[in-house]
Amino acid sequence: MPGAQATHGDAMKTQALETFREKLAAGHSVHGLWATLESATVTEIAVALGLDWVVVDAEHGHLDWKDVNEHVRAALRSDTVLLVRLAERSTSLTKRALDIGADGVVIPWVESTEQLEEAIRDCRYPPEGRRGIGGERATAWGHCLAEHTAEANEQVLVVPVIESVAAIPHIPAMCELDGVDVFFFGPADFSATAGCRGQWEGPGVAEQILELKDTIIAAGKHCGLMTTSLDDLETRREQGFRMLGLGSDTGLLSRSLHQALQKLGCDRMPATSLDPADGRPVRVPLPQPPEHMRPDRHELVTHVTETDTLELQSGVLFNPLVGQFNTARDLTTGVVAFKPEASLDCHTHPCSESITVLEGQLEVLVEGRAYRLGSLDNITIPRWLPHAARNPDPAVTARLHIALAMDVPERELVAKEFERIEMPDDSPGHPGRERVTRFATAARTFGVGPGAEFIDFFNADLMPGLEMSGGFGRFDPDGRLPAHLHDFDESICIIDGEATCHVEGRRYSLSGCATAMVPRGRVHYFINESPGSMDMIWVYAGPLPERIVVDESCALHPPDRTPC
Repeated sequence: MPGAQATHGDAMKTQALETFREKLAAGHSVHGLWATLESATVTEIAVALGLDWVVVDAEHGHLDWKDVNEHVRAALRSDTVLLVRLAERSTSLTKRALDIGADGVVIPWVESTEQLEEAIRDCRYPPEGRRGIGGERATAWGHCLAEHTAEANEQVLVVPVIESVAAIPHIPAMCELDGVDVFFFGPADFSATAGCRGQWEGPGVAEQILELKDTIIAAGKHCGLMTTSLDDLETRREQGFRMLGLGSDTGLLSRSLHQALQKLGCDRMPATSLDPADGRPVRVPLPQPPEHMRPDRHELVTHVTETDTLELQSGVLFNPLVGQFNTARDLTTGVVAFKPEASLDCHTHPCSESITVLEGQLEVLVEGRAYRLGSLDNITIPRWLPHAARNPDPAVTARLHIALAMDVPERELVAKEFERIEMPDDSPGHPGRERVTRFATAARTFGVGPGAEFIDFFNADLMPGLEMSGGFGRFDPDGRLPAHLHDFDESICIIDGEATCHVEGRRYSLSGCATAMVPRGRVHYFINESPGSMDMIWVYAGPLPERIVVDESCALHPPDRTPC
């Protein structure tokens, strides 16, 4: 009978969608791929390997509708659900994606219940919605209008992406809507809206996403996100995320290439210019430290409470953490507290100085140029440049991390008065003089170690003639660095979370601004073994952040070398 034959003639993969939902309802995870390349072979491979879903990304990148159509075609008559990520919530874009045969749509940047309601209406035929009836693949080019429209409203997947902090208060109400099975998270955009642009999960974002996940699961819905590694895949599954992205086509290709290049000893990290000459080589670990870099001192860990507090000026208190007092060479670091409205008079140093705000606010004047700094902002001032500092807050103490490129600090007061010049909030400093790094907008470096990201605050490449280098590091749970050593002393201050440091068979736990002074030649690495993120301020007594990577055993056991 024509009617019976047509029942199976429309393009909607009802059985695949039912299986997708049944797996979620049973507490199983559904695994998929993010397709960003134009070749439909990517989706064919995913289908052949039995993946539960593929998302074709029509929001970012270069895919046009011809490319999307080919991906949809590659998933026909399979058990793999094919979703299209739209460029925006749009009735016309939704209609087009579903008409060519997509099993559902991924809606970016959903921030309110009203927006989600509109997205659901876009996916449903009247009277429940406003999807127009078209004679395309979804209806077998008009041959199965009745059959398709009878089942489509209940079958189409609508997957909103939560990628803005503005969505947080609306999540409970969104969960009450009929027509949504899974909420997907976008951690990078979520972090950007939280003021941490360029980070996958900025401060507090990981915890916030986990809390929202619990809210969504309690409401009987499911959560998904992209995983970043095999370890992360397992962690996310244990956390209760069920729609798990194994990666994107380009990301998985890059990961595989890195693994092969590592075996060949010629791995490298690309630069944003895409010019191989600008890339950074990933060095093959040496089996042993170089013989000429044998250390003559041991590492020392100093806690703020263990040091004498020095009053630099009324209300300005300094606790040294690294310096000549604990055998460091050419480097002083410590924590300075500025009580409310306390100030430090204009002065100079015979070396460069770095100031990073840990808590509160700080106003720094360099030759009269006035900068307002907030949490984790940094200003670096070259030698002999007159500067003063003040806590403008009348109630809150400001805490800073400071570093000087000398092991016995010296300063000279400056009597000269400078005309005050208010600098813009986004000022990077004065060319050829001081450098200001705004934490929220600073460029991040990834790939130095798994689960770790870094910001370079200062070095001789950024400020020619500078004697030291340093910056900020954030480690996700299990984030770490490879075992390495330096040709200069190093200060590592743990400003948030808890870190574990291994130094040639000795293990230390650091938190609360505890600081490790690791001397030249000592093999060490840091790892975050805690469930939360860990932040550090690192400073090298050398002009560039150079390191020598060695086999990990050299940090876990004393290297086979004769001490000096």
